[in-house]
Amino acid sequence: MKEVKFYSLKKEIRILGIDDAPFDFRKDKETMLIGTVFRGGEWLDGILRTEVKVDGNDATDTIIEMVKRCKFKDLRVIMLDGLGFAGFNLVDMARVFKETKLPVIVVVRKMPDFKKIKKAIKNLQHAEFYNDCIKKAGIPQKVETKKNKFIHIQFHGLRFEDAERIVKLSSTRSLIPEPIRVAHLIASGVALGESRGNA
Repeated sequence: MKEVKFYSLKKEIRILGIDDAPFDFRKDKETMLIGTVFRGGEWLDGILRTEVKVDGNDATDTIIEMVKRCKFKDLRVIMLDGLGFAGFNLVDMARVFKETKLPVIVVVRKMPDFKKIKKAIKNLQHAEFYNDCIKKAGIPQKVETKKNKFIHIQFHGLRFEDAERIVKLSSTRSLIPEPIRVAHLIASGVALGESRGNA
């Protein structure tokens, strides 16, 4: 499937931002995924909720299903807070794009230590799948969302220039885009009773 080209990028482009809730590795088998439907970086239109397995391999299927059952049919982009949820439940960005026809942008606050990550997943049950997801995602690219302050993104199904514009457009209140910032706040608030952590 060819990449999506954004010939004109409206301020109210509808984005689905996804993040996971905090969990306890020792006892939790699943954790929540929260999706927020935003128009650009200004208006929250809806919230979605589902679950994924801790250190599983169902995040890709779960996100595809989340998009397909979403009542908002004019979504243009999926935005993920990191490539993995619930520990090392990594997402196959290429498959998400292929099955939803929506480009995927992964937001990374700082450059990952790939050597450390590959060492950590080496003996996990789904190690081969995880390595494939990392390979498909590519090397994170730097984006300046505030003056002299940067985050990194991985992307699939669209050009870097368009991904960069969408990230900058939706980063209205912090370094990271509102769709995933708010998804993070909601997920931690529901799980812990009060939102915590950097958002």
